[in-house]
Amino acid sequence: QVRLVESGGGLVQPGESLRLSCAVSGTIFSMFGMGWYRQAPGKQRELVASITSGGSTNYADSVKGRFTISRDNGKRAVSLQMNSLKPEDTAVYYCNRYPGPFDYWGQGTQVTVSS
Repeated sequence: QVRLVESGGGLVQPGESLRLSCAVSGTIFSMFGMGWYRQAPGKQRELVASITSGGSTNYADSVKGRFTISRDNGKRAVSLQMNSLKPEDTAVYYCNRYPGPFDYWGQGTQVTVSS
């Protein structure tokens, strides 16, 4: 049974940084791509960054140049380094398989960017 546990969110001021982490268990992590998704209040969940099993990355235009996704297959973990945060980055952030997310979603981690 897959389990996804996100952590690292918090309240920061515009321009500051956060690093999100996601621990994955219950599946063969190294064999598939992963993504970081986010959902802001009143909006649909969106993909912000993805990384293939081989380490190739892709980013939404809104975060390109500011966010960096990485993975550690040995630790079964995926991370999202977020720099130069903006108020519009405020959302609950989730990790999941990409493409084709699992039906199961973790609890997410809240990121709030506010002065």
